[in-house]
Amino acid sequence: MILIGMLDSPFVRRVAITMRVLDIPFEHRSWSVGKDLDRIRDYNPLGRVPALLLDTGESLIDSAAILDYLDDLVGASRALVPARGEQRRATLRLMALAVGAAEKGAQQVYERVFRPADKRHQPWLDRLALQTLGALAELERCCAQRPGRWLIMDQMTQADITVACAVTFLDAAVATATSAASHPALRTLVERCELRAEFAATRMAWTAPVGAE
Repeated sequence: MILIGMLDSPFVRRVAITMRVLDIPFEHRSWSVGKDLDRIRDYNPLGRVPALLLDTGESLIDSAAILDYLDDLVGASRALVPARGEQRRATLRLMALAVGAAEKGAQQVYERVFRPADKRHQPWLDRLALQTLGALAELERCCAQRPGRWLIMDQMTQADITVACAVTFLDAAVATATSAASHPALRTLVERCELRAEFAATRMAWTAPVGAE
């Protein structure tokens, strides 16, 4: 398998971490949605990342679809999203909050990078920031309910991976100030994740523009 996209994207990174956690071998093509757009469009007509090229030649797009495929590949006993019930719903909810926060952060980046300063609409930027911080506040509340533990189960799930990837991206891209003072439980979870080898192996300096979905 070949994973396409730069690891400064939280969406690419959560796929790369997942493949390492699940011991799924893959090659990585660190292609930028800026300078490598035409190459990326060969695998995703939208020109977005991540894309995962399977050994069969099939190309999967959108990190949510890729993660679902990886869980199906390893089977329910190893899947990082619970198969059913309350734990599944809770995992998907936390993932949605984290992805939403990352997307709102990416939109703030696009506004700064692509729009001239005199064309930026501050009320829109304020709204994006409010949405981002609202999601982080809810993630902090959820983390605080399980201090020193993983978010859903007694082992790491996709909720933990996605939340950590989103927060580290937001820290670098829009300085969301998820500090030990403002979001202590969330920060503890992220630091716990970032100490793992799978996270360390996928860490890179953030560069704009982000390769967002």
